[in-house]
Amino acid sequence: MKATLILLKKLYAANGKALYVHLLLMLFMSSMEGIGIFLIIPLLSIIGAFDMDLEAVPLVSSGMSALENAGLALNLPLVLGLYIFLVGGQALLQRYSTVLSENILQKYVKRLRIETHRSLMRAKWEFFLKRRNSDFNQLLSTEMNRVINGMDTLLALTASVAFTVIQIVFAMWLSFELTAVIIASGLLLSLLSRKFIRKSAELGYESSQLYKSYFAGLNDHFNGMKDIKSNSLEAAHMHWFAALCGKIESNYIQAYRLYANSSLLYRLSSVALIAAFVYLALTVLKVPAEQLLLIVLIFTRLWPRFLGIQSSLESIVSKLAAFEALTGLQEESEAARETREDKQERWDAPVASVSAFAPFALRQGIACQNVTYCYDKERKVSALKQINAFIPANEMTAIVGKSGAGKSTLVDLLMGLIQPDEGTVLADGEPLTGERLNAVRNAIGYVAQEPFLFHGSVRENLKLVVPDATEEEMWEALAFSASDAFVRRMPDGLDTIIGDRGIRLSGGERQRIVLARAMLRKPSILVLDEATSALDGENELIIQQALEELKGKITMIVIAHRLSTIRNADHVLVMENGTLIQQGGYQQLSADARGGFHKLLQLQLHSGA
Repeated sequence: MKATLILLKKLYAANGKALYVHLLLMLFMSSMEGIGIFLIIPLLSIIGAFDMDLEAVPLVSSGMSALENAGLALNLPLVLGLYIFLVGGQALLQRYSTVLSENILQKYVKRLRIETHRSLMRAKWEFFLKRRNSDFNQLLSTEMNRVINGMDTLLALTASVAFTVIQIVFAMWLSFELTAVIIASGLLLSLLSRKFIRKSAELGYESSQLYKSYFAGLNDHFNGMKDIKSNSLEAAHMHWFAALCGKIESNYIQAYRLYANSSLLYRLSSVALIAAFVYLALTVLKVPAEQLLLIVLIFTRLWPRFLGIQSSLESIVSKLAAFEALTGLQEESEAARETREDKQERWDAPVASVSAFAPFALRQGIACQNVTYCYDKERKVSALKQINAFIPANEMTAIVGKSGAGKSTLVDLLMGLIQPDEGTVLADGEPLTGERLNAVRNAIGYVAQEPFLFHGSVRENLKLVVPDATEEEMWEALAFSASDAFVRRMPDGLDTIIGDRGIRLSGGERQRIVLARAMLRKPSILVLDEATSALDGENELIIQQALEELKGKITMIVIAHRLSTIRNADHVLVMENGTLIQQGGYQQLSADARGGFHKLLQLQLHSGA
């Protein structure tokens, strides 16, 4: 219930007084509907359908007295006019209430989406290392929609409860004893139906887990489609998918069967209850026929509302898993918030663009002092151990080592994506935290080994980093990465759609576009993580020459697998099993026959890499 209370508070925070207006409107419309029912008695009496004692009906008798005092005679046109006024007015208010309810819901939904997305965007990189991307997709789509449906049901439940309360007040005014019997019966029935609510909650949690598996499976299938097709694994994956779909089908059928059973219970009990209290009213309580007719009318309209309340409660508790999952995600991502984002802002505060930050130029360099880092904090298995290294400003530093040596982890530390468990990372002598971390991160251009491009045009992908970039600046960046020639040959040039993750481009073309995007920012620190691994020799040479021209102008950190590509590096750091075993110049380290760098060179020489 904690998650539900948190989301209700956010519902109020997103809408404020509009919630109170909505509630008052529900109460007023319910009152008008109740008065409309009361007008049926004088209407039937006037047209001669029944010979009734109108003095036996409290509200009608007082209304008639007021009309007599005002000199108005109770006649058919007057009663019909009042009835039309009440029902028509209620219809107009219902229209306004429907629009208001949707406004309340959509404001809440917008806030929930923005808050969740913003909390994720500001979480530490480590937060994402421990989770599957498919889990985020499932939470932000399926679970988000379930929360929206739950809140929509909650607003409808509010209207049903308001109507029920008002109608009960009218019924008790007519006959307290008979209404008390009905309420007691309803409460007893609600106790008997608790098992339906508990089962709905269980099915809701099961539904969340099933959709989590569903999204994870689809994500794996499409990401690994080439391997699936190449190894003829279609049948195995189709079998898994069919079995999961069967479980989802079973979950839905159980949920609807549960709803049907609870509806049946309420409908059968309503018939029996109405028959019982009519008998009780006439034979035991001696309720006047006029009052009995009104009570029957009220409860024939009221009992379906009890059914609606029951089904709404079942629906809401079935969504509790989604409420809790989203609340948990927000709490976890907020707990993992980066220290560089200390300032708490309103959910709807504008987000500063990269260009809004003052440019930062590294003057001395980045230093690691006794740095240790563990991905698994509980087992304390170190990915980096006691690293002492210095990355000089405006020079090229290469980081080399076998796979799993800790190269990428060290670069993540140098960029401030992760914080050391022990030791300190300094930028120009200041700890890489707070404002200094902000400055360094905004000065970095990063190119990954597996470049990522968004579905869209070349122009759109470049403008992601610099929205106001001119066409001249974009072509300049493309020329630097040796991309301008093939982009000009594309059907629509810069406006050519490159597909999901740039799938219409070759691996080398994707790397060059991402390098151009990084250079468009005019970074003072350029980080290349195996960024030329997919290039042919000719294009790699062009980019090496371009990087050589940048030496002395920006700081370059290069993770390299092919050691031949770093011959011009000013400094080389050699990693092995999470430790820094050597550092120095390329020629110096290659000449040390007993050193790890020399062994790596010999290994690549013999393997032909």
